[in-house]
Amino acid sequence: MACQSVAAVMDEQALLGLNPNADARYRQRAMAYFEQLKESQDAWEVCAEALAKGIYNDDHVKFFCFQVLEHQIKFRHAGLSAVQQQLIRETLMKWLQCQLMNAQPEKPFIRNKAAQVFALTFVMEYVTLWPKFFFDILSLVGLNPHGVDIYLRTLMAIDAEVVDRDILHTPEETRRNTLIKDTMREQCIPSLVESWFQILQTYQHTHPELTCQCLEVVGAYVSWIDLNLIANDRFVNLLLSQMSVEELREEACDCLFEIVNKGMDPVDKTKLVESLCQVLQSAGFFNVEQEEDVDFLAKFSRLVNGMGQSLVLSWTKLAKAGSVKDAAETLQAIEAKVPLLLQLLVHEDDDISANIVGFCYEYLHVLKQLPQLTEQQKANIEAVMLAVMKKLTYDDEYNFENEGEDEAMFVEYRKQLKMLLDRLAQVSPELLLEAVRRVFTNTMQNWQSAQFMEVEVAIRLLYMLGEALPASHGAHFSGNMAKTSALQDMMRTLVSCGVSSYQHTSVSLEFFETVVRYDKFFIVEPQHIPNVLMAFLDQRGLRHSSPKVRSRVAYLFSRFIKTLKHMNAFIEDILTRIQDLLELAPPENGFPALLTNDDQLFMFETAGILIVNGESPVERKQALMRSLLMPLMDAFRLLLAKLPQETEEERQAALADCLSHAVGFARASRVHHHPGSRGFPRPHRSENLLHHPLQTGRTVG
Repeated sequence: MACQSVAAVMDEQALLGLNPNADARYRQRAMAYFEQLKESQDAWEVCAEALAKGIYNDDHVKFFCFQVLEHQIKFRHAGLSAVQQQLIRETLMKWLQCQLMNAQPEKPFIRNKAAQVFALTFVMEYVTLWPKFFFDILSLVGLNPHGVDIYLRTLMAIDAEVVDRDILHTPEETRRNTLIKDTMREQCIPSLVESWFQILQTYQHTHPELTCQCLEVVGAYVSWIDLNLIANDRFVNLLLSQMSVEELREEACDCLFEIVNKGMDPVDKTKLVESLCQVLQSAGFFNVEQEEDVDFLAKFSRLVNGMGQSLVLSWTKLAKAGSVKDAAETLQAIEAKVPLLLQLLVHEDDDISANIVGFCYEYLHVLKQLPQLTEQQKANIEAVMLAVMKKLTYDDEYNFENEGEDEAMFVEYRKQLKMLLDRLAQVSPELLLEAVRRVFTNTMQNWQSAQFMEVEVAIRLLYMLGEALPASHGAHFSGNMAKTSALQDMMRTLVSCGVSSYQHTSVSLEFFETVVRYDKFFIVEPQHIPNVLMAFLDQRGLRHSSPKVRSRVAYLFSRFIKTLKHMNAFIEDILTRIQDLLELAPPENGFPALLTNDDQLFMFETAGILIVNGESPVERKQALMRSLLMPLMDAFRLLLAKLPQETEEERQAALADCLSHAVGFARASRVHHHPGSRGFPRPHRSENLLHHPLQTGRTVG
């Protein structure tokens, strides 16, 4: 019998190595056998026969046979004889016929591989050797569920080979793919579309997984086929009815999204979107508050985003072309979507909100181009502002000490919201400034009783204004009087209302970030410097209980000091207060240091800047520099003496590391040293006991 003769030809011992649990020897033999079958002129034909006759039940063997076939089609098709090419076609159709009779479908990984092989054969043969590819498959499959599954998987595999823009193609492949699409449009697309409609209608209640697969196919193909075949009453009504079926609604949403995204004439696109919107609205889909399924709402939000962005694109084209009436109608259509946009933007689920940001951003861009805003448009801008301010707020579950994937996603989402805030500032800086001022002032008046997320976001908004509103001549406190006055008021409130004492890391960090963002404020109002310096230096900053805050503040403090170089009245007091933070922590003392080595580098740099840029006489500067560096040098000598006595490698490495840091600290503190001063005299011991103007609230003299 043929079956037995084929089985005898196949290397049964090598096939044992295909099992994932096989030992290395068998696996190696299987690999060698695979190479042999791939390279042979005709040995691969045993795999074709095995598939056509269903000889093997083992899934790994079936997969192996498809892989061998795949290699022949992909790399050796042109070298195969006409008989061999015919053998591949017959093998695939016989295998497909077997699927129609099987009670159980093959495993998904085998079906996917089979679809890939069908698709490769199609790409090689459709235009020349197998023009009836789809008709042959459709006439064989009919509406058999197992067959339809393979047909749909094959269509998706063809899309990946011929259409997918993410895959790079050679110029030759691109020409081939264009020819395939043109031929399909001429010969079979209407028949394929009809088959999709039949599948969607037949299986929507009995086989939701097949219906979803078919919706995916429609979404993939709609970008390059005649839209009228899909965007017609019977098809769209079917899709909309599936929007109400729980298992199908997400895929139906995605399919509608692809239809809306198709490139079209702007007037036609506006009509298509508007007709879709009317049907969706009358079906109750715009009542977002009543929808509890957040996964569906995320898809729906993406669909609304696509519709909104399509309308904006149409408006832009029409406005550019001078089509005043059509542009006005399209703008009206855009405005009509804003209430829905706002509902989705402010939704408590961030995924739903994030999916509508693109439309929101582009709507604001449209408003920016209009010569004058209506009262309704101003109200829309204000509503977007309030939504952004609300959505910027952390929730209770945000883990500040151990940030994971959820936290990283929120940080990314916040970046999107910041883009909206920047765009709002371009459309109406006055409205934005006023809205932030209102939120900030109300929150700072009651910061003691407010939740941390409210306080953090109020300070965050002030910080974000710095980038959203362009600074005149590099400073926010010159130029536009209204802006300058508002920012000055808010900064004055920030540094004097006591909010720096709020016990939450997010608020502490936001306070210091904002102080440094607006460091020029302290040049205009230097009387606030002592208060802010104390915040940097005490338990609110460099001695905060959170290592994360201490580390960030060490860096921010160095930036603050660099900007406000002339702080003569405070130099010696600051040096006294940070003296313990400048000590070299030897590896054996067992106490965790307040600052890491990197943070200490910033502190030494800061101390060096303070001394060098101060207005003291040269001798005093030299003495202060000596008092900064001598303890470091003494510690260095001690550690250096210990190094040769150590026998353990680990201890030696720790000491060497510490010595290396000491050199780095010394270099950091002297980077800003004035080149004209040399030869520091060693200071008296009393030179470390500096006076404390910060405690007495002394201001700049």
